[in-house]
Amino acid sequence: MVNPPLEKKLSEIEPGTEAFVKRVTGDKNLRKRIADMGIVKGTRIKVVRKAPLGDPIEFELKGYSLSLRKNEAENVYVEEVS
Repeated sequence: MVNPPLEKKLSEIEPGTEAFVKRVTGDKNLRKRIADMGIVKGTRIKVVRKAPLGDPIEFELKGYSLSLRKNEAENVYVEEVS
């Protein structure tokens, strides 16, 4: 029996892990801002590193690096690449 994939918040993914964006939550302005940075449904994203206190978090997507605050990354739900 195969378990269905689980969604996680982007802020919960460990460095070195890759995932696909499933959905983005939050208010309209935050969703637009995140989409403008290239984080949209289906985007493959890799967690590069987290600051010592976990904020900000560096990601790699679409050929560039991006840092997000932890509270922003908590609005992005992903499915880890197996």
